[in-house]
Amino acid sequence: MRLTSFRHLLCGLALAGFVFATAAPAADAARDGYTYYAIGDLAKPRPEPVQPGLMLVGGGDWPYDAFRWFVARAGHGRIVILRASGDVEAQNEFFHDVGGITAAQTLVFTDRRAASDAEVLRIVREADGLFLAGGDQSNYVRFWKGTPLNAAIDAHVRAGKPIGGTSAGLAVLGAYAYGAMDGGSLTSPDALAEPAGPAVTLVGDFLHMPYLERVITDSHFGKRERQGRLITFLARLAHEQKRSDLVGLGIDEYTALCIAGDGEGRVFSGNGGHVWLFRPQRSADVYAAGKPLSFRDVPVTGIGTDGRLHLRDFRVERPAFEARYDVEAGRLSRRAP
Repeated sequence: MRLTSFRHLLCGLALAGFVFATAAPAADAARDGYTYYAIGDLAKPRPEPVQPGLMLVGGGDWPYDAFRWFVARAGHGRIVILRASGDVEAQNEFFHDVGGITAAQTLVFTDRRAASDAEVLRIVREADGLFLAGGDQSNYVRFWKGTPLNAAIDAHVRAGKPIGGTSAGLAVLGAYAYGAMDGGSLTSPDALAEPAGPAVTLVGDFLHMPYLERVITDSHFGKRERQGRLITFLARLAHEQKRSDLVGLGIDEYTALCIAGDGEGRVFSGNGGHVWLFRPQRSADVYAAGKPLSFRDVPVTGIGTDGRLHLRDFRVERPAFEARYDVEAGRLSRRAP
């Protein structure tokens, strides 16, 4: 059965009042480079208008209040989940645990050719909200960058519809992304030891989000001690891009930064987590091939659930903390308050 006719069958079940969670046949997935799943009523109209919004999630458990904010921005309509591993976990969590949506669809990519598939592009075009799941961001770069799907995701955002991402999905939402293109997951000590080395695989000109034009993001932040690697990313980008206005946003697990259409960001967290704002505004003291990084006096501001981050100028209201980091010959330290 072709995917198009299969979807018509699903829509017929939805009109009859069924809720479903089914997959396209394996033959279709192998031929088209993706697998398709859906749950809910695909024929039901969106209850409310869509609104622009960005939801940046730091990985781990979902802070449901942030996801309910996202669902409201999507007009409580249909959420489309894009991923390159896994299957229905995220769509089921959206539908059953977050709730308040008409339906959710999942596209699991296994090949770049799927990013040019007419049915894939139609599903994305008709989505009320897009969500980029976790996994391996190198697959998102390889499968989507420079494709019609890439253009469709950007068009979704330009149309004033919300988009969100967690972990690997968060990583590719900034203007610059850590692509993990060497197949590894870079640690802070390794990044600081060799900032100009081949493991620091940074990608640009991929997705184009409002307010993130000079931002690189990172997830699982405090738990995996990624301060050093985000500082390294900023040092490398400043060197390669010849600019001093770059910004790093690190987001803790079980925490999300939700950015409204006017650029005001608020933090949701289920564990007291923070969004970490890095703004060096200058180049590193020592950045060179074969040498460890030295980068003194890097300012960091933490934003908690009581604070606000204004993305137009990165002004922070009611910061949770202020800190300074020093890197000396690849060794990171945080200054005492």
